[in-house]
Amino acid sequence: MYWPGFGTAVNVATVLAGSAMGLLLGHRLPQRTRDTVTDALGLVTLLIGGLSAAAVTSPRLAGAVGTSAPVLIVLGSLLIGGIAGSLVDIERRLESFGGWLRRRLTRTGSSEHERFIEGFVTASLVFCVGPLTILGSLSDGLGLGADQLLLKSALDGFAAVAFAASLGVGVLASAIAVAVVQGGLTLVGFLVGDILPAAHLDAITATGGLLLIGVALRLLRIRSVPVANLLPALIIAPLLVVVVPTVSS
Repeated sequence: MYWPGFGTAVNVATVLAGSAMGLLLGHRLPQRTRDTVTDALGLVTLLIGGLSAAAVTSPRLAGAVGTSAPVLIVLGSLLIGGIAGSLVDIERRLESFGGWLRRRLTRTGSSEHERFIEGFVTASLVFCVGPLTILGSLSDGLGLGADQLLLKSALDGFAAVAFAASLGVGVLASAIAVAVVQGGLTLVGFLVGDILPAAHLDAITATGGLLLIGVALRLLRIRSVPVANLLPALIIAPLLVVVVPTVSS
């Protein structure tokens, strides 16, 4: 029998272990190999993001808000969440936190400073944005088991090896973000005592999928999308699922 928070504890441990292994391997890999690993992760993240974004076609979501509303809900979530996130400037605050951690853990130059922040921000977003993070943490908090987070832990552990090998020690610090985000969601599940309706979860999944695509664009060095500033969209999405049918009726 699992206790609430067990899944997050395992996830943090696998990120730490995978990051440590990646750091050991990273110094032995040429730069072209590290770049190739990052590109591969970017492509896989793009695939996962696309599959998650496909939840916008979910019959459960369409049944709750109408067939024409799901795309508008995702669009509205990103616009409203993006405006809110940019006003607070979550991206800069996350980078500042990464810089503070870097100063605590390393004493290197400016290039290493930027590499630390990029590793911390990128890995934190990949590990903390996605349906498994939300669904798994809520289920864990509700006492329904940690199976989803245990699956996520295995995926994150392997990803951490590749991330740390190419992006450095900042990936190790992302375990803090995993602990805070998933621990907070687990606490919410424990307090709420019930799982969100299926339509709400589909809206969150579709919106999170687009955020993961933004992360993939960063990894592939196509465009540095400020994904952190879009994170409030994950909160806005289920709220719009409630509001849209009320307004349209």
